[in-house]
Amino acid sequence: MEHSDNIFLVGMMGAGKTTVGRQLARRLHKRFVDCDHEIEARTGVSIPTIFEIEGEAGFRRREAATIEALAQESGLVLATGGGAVLDPASRAHLKSGGWVVYLDVPPDVLWARTRGDRNRPLLQVADPRARVRELHGLRDPLYREVADYIAESGQGSPLSIVRKLEREYLNRCAA
Repeated sequence: MEHSDNIFLVGMMGAGKTTVGRQLARRLHKRFVDCDHEIEARTGVSIPTIFEIEGEAGFRRREAATIEALAQESGLVLATGGGAVLDPASRAHLKSGGWVVYLDVPPDVLWARTRGDRNRPLLQVADPRARVRELHGLRDPLYREVADYIAESGQGSPLSIVRKLEREYLNRCAA
């Protein structure tokens, strides 16, 4: 069942999915959901704690279940986690559940935005800048595969991106 009134934002950590999603939802009178916050609300623990106890695989299972449930709803803007596209079932739920937007940001900009953020378990490594590049290289083809629209969002204000997405959504999806 297609819920074309949903908007799913995908992209790397630091791409601005939450910032853009919150503003876009407000402008379009939709409910905003941040997937990571939803997982924390459902489990009662933080994402770093889930990673610590269950590892990335456990977190990804929880993320996939959350995306599956949210894709069944309508009238929402969902900011997914950066790795949500790694699961084939999640990609299918995103594709069938709404309009998917890839916020495409260059790795160096992502690094500048995320450096020093202790709430990003995948960046707690010896060379986090190289890790951002590696993750971007692995995930970029998956974001492109699932995306209905690609927004180059490394430059410009979040509001300018929101306005562009609002116009695209109204032109493509609300017609």
